[in-house]
Amino acid sequence: MTILIEQPERGSQGDEKKIVSHPNELVLDGGFVLPSMGSECGFEVAKLNSFGISFRDYDAINERQKTVEEFYRINHISQTYDFVKKMREQYGKLDKVKMGIWECCELLNDVVDDSDPDIDEPQIEHLLQTAEAIRKDHPNEDWLHLTGLIHDLGKVLLHPAFGELPQWAVVGDTYPLGCAFDESIVHHKYFKDNSDFNHPVYNTKNGVYQEGCGLKNVVMSWGHDDYMYLVAKENNTTLPSAALFIIRYHSFYPLHKSGAYTNLMNEEDKENLKWLNIFNKYDLYSKSNVRIDVEKVKPYYMSLIEKYFPAKLKW
Repeated sequence: MTILIEQPERGSQGDEKKIVSHPNELVLDGGFVLPSMGSECGFEVAKLNSFGISFRDYDAINERQKTVEEFYRINHISQTYDFVKKMREQYGKLDKVKMGIWECCELLNDVVDDSDPDIDEPQIEHLLQTAEAIRKDHPNEDWLHLTGLIHDLGKVLLHPAFGELPQWAVVGDTYPLGCAFDESIVHHKYFKDNSDFNHPVYNTKNGVYQEGCGLKNVVMSWGHDDYMYLVAKENNTTLPSAALFIIRYHSFYPLHKSGAYTNLMNEEDKENLKWLNIFNKYDLYSKSNVRIDVEKVKPYYMSLIEKYFPAKLKW
């Protein structure tokens, strides 16, 4: 890791160098400036997103919020238990493309997430902002740095090579299907028009599941999270189970923000959720319009890709 800062750094390596910067700034080697809080985590939670309003404020009145709400209306009507089963069967074959992780990162250059009220920059910017912020605070957890880089790669489902799925089938907060829609899910009101809403089994607390069955046995709304989880798992990544948990559930805000659906968790889920809660702050609050010097950080992330993944993956 390269952190350019006046005071001594944690986990420094022999090839690191120091420059004089503002005493309240950390400058990562990609050009990403992070203010220092002097707190135990070191990462300052920004108060406003790149649009100048509070993060995840789905009720703010602006043009971006109108796009986001319309996205969730369609998403909540269209994501059903049967739909997700079909999508997992279709995309679980991983027969679309063969390519490396960095190639996939580059495919995201033209992708903007219509579900996100906080940023409309190309996705690769968000991936690197997340990864670099984690890298600063957790220099010894290289698997977590890589998880930050790849967590949203499933958004390539929006690309023509992957069928160019509609946004509502790729992005947005995720939630279980086959059981009741918890009221903590953003724009919950639109579920009333979902065909599962009044199903005699799907509208109960546990639905088709047993309490404590484990989230790996739960059908989640289809999107980039579940798809990237399938890609990583089926391509035999050596990332730890916590990384796969983060990839699959990082958009599961009803769980890690509201504590919903804990009745379905097992002990392994509870342990992995601790890492997801660490990761989530960086995924959310690193969103800004600060640009990353991609070519400068690329060699480091390429080394991590080589460590944890094969050169070419099935997608």
